Amino acid sequence: MVEVVRGERRGQRWQRLAHGLHADGPCSPEDRLRAWELVLPPSAVWTHLSAAALRGWWLPADVPRPAVAAVARGERHPQRRGLVVLRLGEPPVAEQVRGFAVASAPETLLAAARDLAVLDLVPLADSALRTGDCSLAELTALGATGRPGAPALRRALPLLDPRSESAWESVMRVLHGAAGVAVDPQHVVRDADGRFVARADLQLVGTRRLHEYDGEVHRDRAVHRADLDRDRRLLDEGWQRYGWTAAEVLRGGALIASADAVLGRSWDGRRLQAWRQLVADSWWGAAGRARAAARWADEC
Repeated sequence: MVEVVRGERRGQRWQRLAHGLHADGPCSPEDRLRAWELVLPPSAVWTHLSAAALRGWWLPADVPRPAVAAVARGERHPQRRGLVVLRLGEPPVAEQVRGFAVASAPETLLAAARDLAVLDLVPLADSALRTGDCSLAELTALGATGRPGAPALRRALPLLDPRSESAWESVMRVLHGAAGVAVDPQHVVRDADGRFVARADLQLVGTRRLHEYDGEVHRDRAVHRADLDRDRRLLDEGWQRYGWTAAEVLRGGALIASADAVLGRSWDGRRLQAWRQLVADSWWGAAGRARAAARWADEC
């Protein structure tokens, strides 16, 4: 384990992490949190994306960001580059995750919602719901408050679904919603005798079309063979499976046009415009990344 220490250190052995914090080797994100804990008050808890990463939730696009902790209002805390400390009205309640004191799952999501757009927040919250770390009722209650982050959380609530099995499946589901395409997540396909054939990411309701996210794992030789066998079985039962990459999902146009064709709809550019605005506002878009950079310009 990397040694992290408080105070000045000299020599090639030591790497400076922040003012007064050093490590004796390359640091993992968790090593950096351990270092910050040397200057934080004992009652501090990790929150925002720092806690989300410890919990293994699906994080938004990677942008430079500080570590984020929370303390009770009035408690003294350090002000250093690379660290943001949120002040809460009441002492934060700590949960132990991987040896770290972290805020509760609902509080973590509320803190993250201060800085995330809808398209960033939905996969994050979907993963929290999927793992059982929090409930929709808890998030709804927090969204009804006047606290920072609550408005963004309220906007995301109608889009959440704990059935999602990946971040990109969540993003793709939001795309369909923006385009006015009703979908059934994790749809089970059975043959005429009721035997299981496949379970698909999204079924376009009222059709025999399946839309799925194809990540890099699908290029693995063994996985690719299994995918081809599954595709043939679906075709035999009269189902069409369309796989989409991350780049295609973010662009949106081809997927929306495909859905229009199977639904018998004419093209309406407003659907694509609505989706592209969601992308632009998120950390996947240039405007969203610029907003995050400006928000943390003094901390990162």
